[in-house]
Amino acid sequence: MKLLPVCLLIPVLSACSVLQPNTSSPLEDPQALSAENQENQLTADESEALSVAPETEDQEPATEEPALVPATSWDRIVDQFELAHDPSNARMKRHMDWYVRHPRHLEQVSDRARRYLHYIVSEVQRRDIPGELALLPIVESAFDPFAYSHGRAAGVWQFIPSTGKAYGLHQDWWHDGRRDIRSATNAALDYLEYLAGRFDGDWMLALASYNSGAGTVRKAIRKNSKKGLPTDFWSLDLPKETRAYVPKLIAISYLLEHRDEFDIAWKPVEDAPYFAAVPTGGQIDLSQVAELAETDLDEIYRLNPQFNRWATHPDGPHEVLIPATQEVIYQQNLAELADDARLKWNRYVVRSGDSLISIARKHNITADVVRSANQLSSNTIYAGQQLLIPSALKSGSSYNLSLSERLNRKQSAGRSSNRSQRVDYRVKDGDSFWKIARKYDTSVSKLTGWNGMAPGDPLRVGQKLTIWTTKSNGQREEVRKVFYQVRSGDNLSTIASRFNVKVSEIERWNASKLGGRYLKPGQNLTLYVDVIR
Repeated sequence: MKLLPVCLLIPVLSACSVLQPNTSSPLEDPQALSAENQENQLTADESEALSVAPETEDQEPATEEPALVPATSWDRIVDQFELAHDPSNARMKRHMDWYVRHPRHLEQVSDRARRYLHYIVSEVQRRDIPGELALLPIVESAFDPFAYSHGRAAGVWQFIPSTGKAYGLHQDWWHDGRRDIRSATNAALDYLEYLAGRFDGDWMLALASYNSGAGTVRKAIRKNSKKGLPTDFWSLDLPKETRAYVPKLIAISYLLEHRDEFDIAWKPVEDAPYFAAVPTGGQIDLSQVAELAETDLDEIYRLNPQFNRWATHPDGPHEVLIPATQEVIYQQNLAELADDARLKWNRYVVRSGDSLISIARKHNITADVVRSANQLSSNTIYAGQQLLIPSALKSGSSYNLSLSERLNRKQSAGRSSNRSQRVDYRVKDGDSFWKIARKYDTSVSKLTGWNGMAPGDPLRVGQKLTIWTTKSNGQREEVRKVFYQVRSGDNLSTIASRFNVKVSEIERWNASKLGGRYLKPGQNLTLYVDVIR
């Protein structure tokens, strides 16, 4: 993926993400990075086929039938189609043939889309823009709200950090607005409308610009104009990725419109709101939200993928999305919730030699979070001072789709062979991905992939990276199985610190013994400890 220059030095958008709030915006040449192709990384249930009851012979002909209401959100999208779908077009047909040969892909993607589709198509219809735009997240992210590309693009619409911030999609330790379904959708559609206005209502050129930047498209148009050639999308000399990007969307649109002709089981999506926005009354643990809504916690994360941690943002907005069917029971349960039950706080007494950074690292949070939670105006603390530390109500592994748990799984999955050794590396001053990769005889792409990062992501001193290598670099490792008997006053954090392992590792090694329960003195735990470190 390539970044192209942006007019007025405004931050560049990923292939799916530079946004323009309105047609009068000062952005003259916003740029987009393309999203990483995730067609082979999907999992979902098979969808069921819709059936239509046949008419009976003795049925009386109706003299006047009311207008039919679309049966699904897919039908409403098709009703709003505006672009030309020519299956004889070789560039479009190539992608259409691929999807037909791999029907599982669109079946799985359509299952992912069911949570978000009604909201997106409703916004598309409200703006009276082509229905094909509602399918763009299939091309961008395969409708994966946790998608992250090597170009640092995130969410179903794939924003890069700088562009997300420029358009109000706030990002910090707690929250990443690029993944917010409603905010990101509205921003993406704003930008697409802006581009269409720039190209005199030509949505094909607007889509091409969304992928490679308006400047790239304008340059291709000028080049053809000088040669006396047509300047429509199909005639332009555009980057290879962009030349495939728009035909891919058109191919998907054609397959949806003619789905009865192809063996692809699109997941039926009821044309009704899937989710409802409900108030929380303040910052709240997401596991508490799940209990109030009587809903699985993973479902809460999929509806609210912007939340990186175990709780909502302390500064709000104090609302969450829950399944629409659970709104009444949620409101009833919330009315009975005690004010002090929304979040868990631990008290920490500052010791001599402590710093905000060391305290934060000890509790797996950031110094900014500690400072904000305690309304500190500076980093100055003193021995004996009491600090409030926000903490999850449940064990870390319970928050399966939080940023840290997703990263743990990615890091653990990096092992390529039995000879591979895992190295937990702390970033030092002056480090770069290239230097670290060279030291451990690996590539930057593998290093960033193991750690859920992109090559352009900044490194922080003290940040821990996972490296899988067969090269020891003088770091001998000897892992032994250790049986540890819990003592009075122990908790998972103190045990993990004592043996230089992770809390999540202890939980995984002892899943059958812990089960979310508190530790008890005398309880036996199994640990795998590197006795050399």
